[in-house]
Amino acid sequence: MSTKHDTYGLQFNVSQLLKEPTGATRHYEINIQPFGQLDEDVAVVAPLTGEIKFLRTGSEILVQGILQTIVEKNCGRCLEDFNAPVVFDLEEQFFPTIDVNTGVGVEAPDDADEANRIDAQHTLDLSEVVRQGLLLEIDSVLYCKPNCKGICLQCGQNLNLAQCDCVDDVIDARWASLLQKLETEDKP
Repeated sequence: MSTKHDTYGLQFNVSQLLKEPTGATRHYEINIQPFGQLDEDVAVVAPLTGEIKFLRTGSEILVQGILQTIVEKNCGRCLEDFNAPVVFDLEEQFFPTIDVNTGVGVEAPDDADEANRIDAQHTLDLSEVVRQGLLLEIDSVLYCKPNCKGICLQCGQNLNLAQCDCVDDVIDARWASLLQKLETEDKP
């Protein structure tokens, strides 16, 4: 059975799940409105959607799911803004800070990230791990299209839109002597 989670946050109260035996699960459908800037170069422009599953594993909760959205970012070749679909897998272990039955503080493993802590009110917040997952996946989308022609390095013309009249005979000084040697070898 899947529960619809349609809010502006990624916070879930897991107190009841923490009271259940190992192996207990919860399923959620995610549909969160665009939440703007992820960093200075990337904005989320479509709802974050998908499905996630919470699985009680001992005293921890394993969160698994697939989420997708559309982001607007800047092309690494032509420098134009473009929309890119992003799909990423989520798989994170979360650790309680308070035992739900006794109210006693619980130590998380030394290697547990602060973002993977369930707070004292038994709220599991996915916001930071989702943000990190999006940023990692976005880094794999560099260009507006695979065959993006970029910009002219001399005049700045977007070569996807039009050709420029610049002459491309500028030779990098580091290669000049090699080119000169090749030219002399080609002459009879």
